[in-house]
Amino acid sequence: MKDELIEMIFREEAILFGRFVLTSGKESDYYINIKKLITNPQALRLIAKLMKSRAEELGLEFDKVAGPELGAVPIATALALETDKPLIIVRKKKKEYGTGRQIEGEVKPGDRILLVEDVTTTGGSVLRAAEILEKEGAEVVAISVVVDREEGAKEKIAEKYVFLPLVTVSELFARRDSASSQKGE
Repeated sequence: MKDELIEMIFREEAILFGRFVLTSGKESDYYINIKKLITNPQALRLIAKLMKSRAEELGLEFDKVAGPELGAVPIATALALETDKPLIIVRKKKKEYGTGRQIEGEVKPGDRILLVEDVTTTGGSVLRAAEILEKEGAEVVAISVVVDREEGAKEKIAEKYVFLPLVTVSELFARRDSASSQKGE
């Protein structure tokens, strides 16, 4: 299934090469746009199955699935459907109207949560979401991401949480380089 996901990332052009500025402000010669990939229902279903499978392999037990807005929400939704677990959405900032909440969905003290993200670079945004959940009394049992850019997120996240990337950027580059060399033969 992992090879199928890597193929989909290329087929859906969810990895682009050129000059890009990332959320962190860093410049990069490639951009991973998982939002483009997750608009494909087959890709979204595959991601949810892979995340569920990885969690089961490690024997992780969780009560709910959470994702920070925006890119992780479809992934968290698909995983919630795949696992039949309730969904939690973590907003970037508190609503300035209505209930003023930063979390959509019910978080109770002691809830074990599998937190998901689309792409990690330094891990900052998903770690902020974990902190918000923990302030509500939840326990984040693991953080699962579709692609780890391998720019420090793993090290930061692994200090406190189980880190489950489905694909690393090294694996994407290996696939690209393999395809390039086969074309050149």
